[in-house]
Formats: sequence, C-alpha cells, structure tokens
Amino acid sequence: MGVCHPARGLEHQACHSLLPLPLAPILLPMNIGLVRRGFSRTGGAEAYLKRVARSLVDAGHSLTLYSSTLWPIAEWPYGKLVRIAAQEPVRFADELRKKRNAEEILFSLERIWECNCYRAGDGVHRVWLRERAKYESSWKAKFRFLNSKHAQICGLEQALFRPSAADQVIANSALIKNQIISEFGYPADRIRVIYNGLPHFVLGTSARARTRSLWRLRPQDTAVVFAGTGWKRKGLRYAIEAIQMIKDRRIRLIVIGADRKPPLRSSRILYFGPSADIHSLLAGGDLFVLPTIYDPFSNACLEALSLGMPVITTRSNGFSEIISPGTHGDVIDMPNDVDSLSLSIESWSKIAKSQEIRSSCIQLAGQYSIDRNVTETLQVLESFVSKRP
Repeated sequence: MGVCHPARGLEHQACHSLLPLPLAPILLPMNIGLVRRGFSRTGGAEAYLKRVARSLVDAGHSLTLYSSTLWPIAEWPYGKLVRIAAQEPVRFADELRKKRNAEEILFSLERIWECNCYRAGDGVHRVWLRERAKYESSWKAKFRFLNSKHAQICGLEQALFRPSAADQVIANSALIKNQIISEFGYPADRIRVIYNGLPHFVLGTSARARTRSLWRLRPQDTAVVFAGTGWKRKGLRYAIEAIQMIKDRRIRLIVIGADRKPPLRSSRILYFGPSADIHSLLAGGDLFVLPTIYDPFSNACLEALSLGMPVITTRSNGFSEIISPGTHGDVIDMPNDVDSLSLSIESWSKIAKSQEIRSSCIQLAGQYSIDRNVTETLQVLESFVSKRP
C-alpha cells in the first residue's frame, strides 16, 4: 500500500510544532472590502468568510461585503453588504470595479480583475480542469474546456495572477502555492501559505452515541464517513468501490451531503443528505475518507481530524500536507487506485477507535484554529496599512 508521503520541506515540518496564537495587536482600524460572488448555506468558503468577518469586526475593523444578489442580507451581520446584480464571473468582476471603494483594502475570495490580497481558496481552475479530465471521457473534457463559464474563470485567473493585479496572494496549502508559481510565474515571495482553521467546537458527551443511533450502527460497526458536495470531484465513486471490495460487512460507509443521483444503493451505504451541523454528525464516525481528485485544502478532513478520526485522502488534497501518514491516516497517490484505498480502509478500521490514535488526531487538529488563521491573515492585511502614505 505504498501510498504515504514524507513531510514536504520545512514549511510542512514546522506546522506540526505550532501552538495556538492570540490575535495580533491592531495597528490601525482598517476599512476592508471582502469579495465572494456566490452563496451556499453549507459552503466551506462562506463559512470561512463569516468566521473571518466576525473576528475582524471584533478586532475593530469596518467591513463591506461585495457579493451577488444570492447572498441573503440576514447572512451578513458584519457590516455593509453591496449586492451586485451579475452572476457571470466576468460581469461580476466588471461591476465590482465600478462599485468598490478605492480607499478600502480589497480582500477577495473570488477571481476578479485586481485586488490588494487574493485568497486562492478555490485553487487553480485550469489545473482542476486538467485533473478532472484524467478521470472522465475525452468528449466531456473537451466540452468543459469550451464552456464559457470555465473560460471566463480561467481568463480572470490569468489576469489576477499578474504581479501588478494582486499585491499579495494567500494560498491555503503549499500544493496551491506551487501551482500558482508553476502556472503563472507569480513571485513566490508574495504568496503566503495560511492553512485553514476551525473554531472551537463543544459537543456534549452524548453526541457520538446519538449520531450512531441515528445511523442504526451497532457498537462493533466501523463508520467510514464521506462528507461533501460535488461527489465526482471528491471521489465518492471510488470510496464506494473500495467499500464494496471489503468483505467485512461491519464496515459501513456514511455519505453526508447531497449531489445528483447516488452512484450506488447498498445496505452498506447510508446517504444522509446535507446538514448545517456537520460537526455533530461527524462525531459518530470512526474513519474519514475523501479520495478527492482536486481539493486545495478540505475543511471536512480537518473537522474529522478534530473529532479524533484518522483521515484517508489523496495527494491532490492540500490537507494531506499536515498529516503524518501512518499516524493520522493515509495518503493515496491516485483517487482511482481503489485497491490501495480499500486496503487502507480495511487496515485503519482495525485501529481507528483506539484512544491513542484518536488523541493524536485531536492534538494535531488543535494546531489549526480559526484564531491562528485570522491572526496570520491580519498580518497580511495590516502590511497594506504600513505601505500607504
């Protein structure tokens, strides 16, 4: 099952020794414009944006969110909301140019024409298209590359990664940093890797038992959890194939999230549907699996880790950089390597419930808090204050 990878350089090694940091002292109150075009109630980017916004407001900064009309007013209690009546990526970027306040520090989670700081949380779109094409028919791949929306996103990305368009880039993994450098020649010294972080969750002691009862699991059953939307990208098909190869019927696959028609119905697979409280549901799991084709850094993997679950994922997931294979889970080279995935699930299901394993996972996840993420993000944003006349 030789699918593990060693620690990748000093940046990777250092992350294991980090301790939670307090929020940095504020030099000056800032007017910050935040940009996110879409909205999903269960979206990871939206949850991240609201967590960051709450911390920024608590730290004394003034915020304006620039979004499409899809963003509900009630979902933005952190400052001004400017809704832009444009859904297409280029039209949204054009309208944002007209509406933005030039005095603001513009921090974008969206591909736009220019900004002070761009957080590449969605990765590099044209790399994602190439990776996806490896696992689908040639006609589908060709059609996708010709799709106008994909063409617009790639065009905006090409423009934004000019050094004169984005003053600074935040990548949420070294995987994405390296892709930005290799694809666009963007200066490495202007890209900062800031890993995703979680807020502090408090679950009652009955959460695990309650969830397992909901799933109708027996104490001897091993719950292998898969969570997320975009099932093709996240490799649900491969997780299902791997489970089907395992003879031990006590190993069950729990799928949290919604997408199109389930790839397969089986007594060993439970499709639970989407949930606004995924953390409580994850408490019922023993092992987390995400054989993703492309993921800059999976928050679901980090949440699972924080609840003591070892994680089996792929090298194409930036999250894989923070774990030590053999200690916190496993890393598979290719998402469609179902044999390796199956062996890994079977092997980890035998030890995943051990207190030593679970404690090690929880300890590692504790180093990746939203406070640390916001502190490091603030350091980047505050650098623009000192540069202004």
